[in-house]
Amino acid sequence: MDYQITIQPSGHRYPGDGQETILEAALKHGYTLPYSCRDGVCGVCKGKIVEGRVDYGNYLGSTLSEAEKAAGMALFCCATPLSDLVIECREVTVASDIQIKTLPCRVQKMDRVAEDVMVLQLKLPSNERLQFLPGQYISILLKDQKPRSFSLANAPHDDEFIELHIRHIEGGVFSSRVFNEMKERDILRFRGPLGTFFLREDSDKPVVLVASGTGFAPIKAIIEHALHVGLRRAMHLYWGARKLSGLYMLDMARQWEVSGVKFNPVLSEPLPADNWQGRTGLVHQAVMEDFGDLSEFEVYACGAPAMIEAARNEFISMRKLPEGSFFSDMFTFAPKN
Repeated sequence: MDYQITIQPSGHRYPGDGQETILEAALKHGYTLPYSCRDGVCGVCKGKIVEGRVDYGNYLGSTLSEAEKAAGMALFCCATPLSDLVIECREVTVASDIQIKTLPCRVQKMDRVAEDVMVLQLKLPSNERLQFLPGQYISILLKDQKPRSFSLANAPHDDEFIELHIRHIEGGVFSSRVFNEMKERDILRFRGPLGTFFLREDSDKPVVLVASGTGFAPIKAIIEHALHVGLRRAMHLYWGARKLSGLYMLDMARQWEVSGVKFNPVLSEPLPADNWQGRTGLVHQAVMEDFGDLSEFEVYACGAPAMIEAARNEFISMRKLPEGSFFSDMFTFAPKN
């Protein structure tokens, strides 16, 4: 049965068949709602059910509390309509103008930049280019397996190749294939661009960028784009890893300082051999130490779920960051199959 879903405050309306989630139906009909993991983990897609009934679906209990449900909140990546709905959330209007494609690509280059990090350069067919916003991701399509999603690490203007940063996950089928079997000239298929994690260029607020591990990939794209277009906003980059090798493009990040990006590398467990003289601890705590008030900032954070959750909670509750000024992309790992 089809239901009508109305988005407030825009007044946009679209049908939902009761089988698709609110988010899936919105994307199908050209309306881009905020989302990231699409697994009920990150909470980016959380919005209000103003009118109507939904099946809340499967989600992480800590992401949507019973009190929030009682107040009308739902995770739009999990909830399906049981009646006509009126929902309340902001829309991402710029991303909705970009066509999502399914394309083949060829592995052009493989560069092992750390023991557990591989940088892939993917070549599209000669008559294709991927239009995307800095910070978005693609999903690699695999036969008989769930797609694997990876952030685009190159800026939109530098689109000769698609750049991905892939960490080797113990037992991970696709990452093990990348590290142990994949060869240059192999063919892959992907769908994209996807996601609502991208630089908001209609703001003049200074920016804090927080990355852990390979969460550096979309942050790299955002910075390279900002520098390319001459964005005149203060930018503060915090990149965290356990040990020095985890900062696998450290020299590149330091070069951005010449262009005005303030860079703060942070190691949580440096090795004696690292001879690290820089900051230590958790990367989001370094931001907390440097900023007593984030009320006039925007924050873009990408990396491990624990880092994203801690940063969101503490920046908003303890540093006055407006909730609508925190943008995140959470790395969740697919099952090992």
